[in-house]
Amino acid sequence: MASAAIATGGQPTSKRVLPGFHLSLGFTLFYLALIVLIPLSAVFLKTFTMTWPAFWETVTSDRVLASYRLTFGASFLAALINVLFGGIVAWVLVRYQFPGKRLIDALVDLPFALPTAVAGITLATLYAPNGWIGKLLTPLGIKVAFTPLGILIALTFIGLPFVVRTVQPVLEEAEKELEEAALSLGANHWQVFARVIFPAMLPAVLTGFALAFARATGEYGSVIFIAGNMPMISEITPLFMITKLEQYDYTGATAIAVVMLILSFILLLTINALQAWMRSRQGGK
Repeated sequence: MASAAIATGGQPTSKRVLPGFHLSLGFTLFYLALIVLIPLSAVFLKTFTMTWPAFWETVTSDRVLASYRLTFGASFLAALINVLFGGIVAWVLVRYQFPGKRLIDALVDLPFALPTAVAGITLATLYAPNGWIGKLLTPLGIKVAFTPLGILIALTFIGLPFVVRTVQPVLEEAEKELEEAALSLGANHWQVFARVIFPAMLPAVLTGFALAFARATGEYGSVIFIAGNMPMISEITPLFMITKLEQYDYTGATAIAVVMLILSFILLLTINALQAWMRSRQGGK
């Protein structure tokens, strides 16, 4: 150690945590380029073969705009619903002991393991007018299957695990001594949650929201069976892209994909920036 310090002018040499750092970094960049950057670049390059008027006409037609509103609107609402109920599920799994807890904890991951087409068929069967749940809702005038409401339910189903599995570790690592101290100082349970627990959870909640939203915007398999796929009503953007491909309109499909990619990236970047800002505020306190 002394000889190393002398050789560097009295400053001790810093050792890298990971051996072969340059090789690891090179492999990481190569892998990301192969799996992510090259396919995305191909989408943009294919779209650039279109003229600007043709591109604008393709991505702003009434049918495409309706699919944007449905896809992003339903994805946003589904992510909000998952933040609320996913947070409750994570809270119950962490803070309470009850029979069947491990079974419920395992069921949370079911949307991860279940093929999306199977999920879509199952939901369509349950919520159809003659299904187990649909026949109870139909007399009330509530139609779920083959409507935008069915799309919302499907997107909520596939996005729930992202919120639960993001918030759950934060609750498990929360310092209960802070909660007990706040209670001993006269705070009620709602004040403890709002001022002690929730600020610590917020970055994880935003991460779960972002993951659930991103997952929902690109969902296809579980939605097409329950959506009904009616133009201007229940047609999602991924389905519209598939329709373009079936018509051999590859540039039209990639043009719509580019718009979805840009909009999703802007929304995720905004959420990540907000998350970083929240963490910086917490670190500065």
